Amino acid sequence: MSTESTTTIAVTGAAGHLGRLAVEGLIASGHPADKIVGVVRNPAKAEALAARGVDIRTADYTDVAALEAAFAGVDSVLLVSGSEVGQRLAQHTNVITAAQTAGVRRLVYTSLLEADTSTLALAGEHLATEKVLAESPLAVTILRNGWYWENYAADADTAAKTGTLQGAVNDGRVAGAARADYADAAVAVLTGTGHEGKVYELAGDEHLTYPQLAEAIGTARGTAVTYTNLTGEQLTAALLSVGLDEGTAAFVAGLDAGIARGDLDTDSTDLHDLIGRSSTPAAKVLAG
Repeated sequence: MSTESTTTIAVTGAAGHLGRLAVEGLIASGHPADKIVGVVRNPAKAEALAARGVDIRTADYTDVAALEAAFAGVDSVLLVSGSEVGQRLAQHTNVITAAQTAGVRRLVYTSLLEADTSTLALAGEHLATEKVLAESPLAVTILRNGWYWENYAADADTAAKTGTLQGAVNDGRVAGAARADYADAAVAVLTGTGHEGKVYELAGDEHLTYPQLAEAIGTARGTAVTYTNLTGEQLTAALLSVGLDEGTAAFVAGLDAGIARGDLDTDSTDLHDLIGRSSTPAAKVLAG
């Protein structure tokens, strides 16, 4: 049992992919389920967690009053970053404000890998949230999560059918990991000591080029997959041709440009160090 096991920990987005894994990881670590608060928008999606004894409370990132009520009696909060691009800074600020008002002592935030130097469009809201946290009285830990291998699930499906993975990343590498690996890192921080004031750059042990990612997909799906490198313009045209709107196509093309610049690769071993093991291989995650 950890030294923090008697404290009450709240996890926002507890019915989502990462939040649910964090809650399950806390229980697996020995943290009492009745000392875990799962903050959700739709309690029906958290019935399985409630059945395990987790205290499910309803609140939305846009509702400060509901968030304050959800954080009543809570010592630590895991703020799983929101998914609504363009709305996240305001939403995260609501969570931070509510946590302070409710008397929360510390907050752990899931940010983006090297948010202070990243050229990715996603970085701005994360870095702005980090600045809000830095100006708050809360004890803060920043988990700058790298890429989830699960983000390639749809690409893997297409690549397995066509035999080709397409992108515009040149020789850029991705140091990805499984979503569960990042959840385990959050659990290690929430249940451990000495993490306050720290910024962790979290990324996997694999540093895959897209040809290597294509090979991993082929291994996972039992078929040959090769990588075709496109220009940014070619990728955008291909995305538009399959029905993506211009904004989404530009976002995806911008992501690939960021990968080409190295935005999703790092030499940091923080993830490995926190979870005490190697990250989950891409081939295992993408086995389907």
